[in-house]
Formats: sequence, structure tokens, C-alpha cells
Amino acid sequence: MRFAMFTTRHESGHLRSRPMTTQNSKVDEDTSLWFFMSRAGEPVADLTADPLVNVVYADPGEDSYVSVSGTAAVVEDLSKKQQLWSKLSEAWFPGGVTDPDLALVQVKIDHAAYWDVDESQLVQLFKMAKSVVTGKPPTMGKHGEIHMG
Repeated sequence: MRFAMFTTRHESGHLRSRPMTTQNSKVDEDTSLWFFMSRAGEPVADLTADPLVNVVYADPGEDSYVSVSGTAAVVEDLSKKQQLWSKLSEAWFPGGVTDPDLALVQVKIDHAAYWDVDESQLVQLFKMAKSVVTGKPPTMGKHGEIHMG
């Protein structure tokens, strides 16, 4: 899952989410996610004022969901930009890795939770119906949490 909803707290206090592409294909050794953003954009202003963010990934077709909480910061690292750069990034930043508007954002993961349902939708429906009859909550799929630090 590369596409996520990236949530920041706006200066108004409200939470704001927007779709973003995760630039790294796996979590780095230091448990970080990386994003390219516009320096002039609202998300960079938001995370500069309040660095606590939430990143949510969903694959409804596979019934897999991940929620990541962490601390975000703009990082000035040309070699990291070059490492993460792809042709797709050029659509948003035509000036390439040296585009002055290109901000490299690192999210250091503090907490992650996942939900993974490996049963068919028919079995899920049966379990929910059974729950209504028995009054006991259904057990569906796997859920786990990871705390970093």
C-alpha cells in the first residue's frame, strides 16, 4: 500500500487529511516513512506548527488497514531525495530533486495498528449476524499494535 491519507492538525485546531504517496517501498531501519510535499502547501505549514501526524493506509479489496501515528519533519537531504525520486514525482515537481518547492518529509513512527481480515465477506456477514443473536462481539480477522520507543 503506497497511497495513504496523511492527517495533520491545522492552525484552526481541526484535523485535515489529504491523499499522499509514500515514497519508500518499505519502512526504513529507523522506522520512518517518507513523503514529497510542496513547501508552500498547507500540510508542511501544519506539521511545522504541530509535528504529530497520522498516516492511514487501506486496501479494502484485501480487507487490510494500517494506521500509523508519528512525528513529522521537513528534512534537507539531497541524497535521500535522489534515492526516493521516481518519474511519477516529476509530475508534481517538474524541477526534479532540486526543485525549490520540493520538501522531503520524514515521519518517524511512534505507534502503528493494523487490521487484517482473512475471511470472505460471506463469513464476516455470518459472524455479524451471529453476534446480533448471541449478544457477543464477533471475532473477525487479526488486529495488532506496535509501539516504537
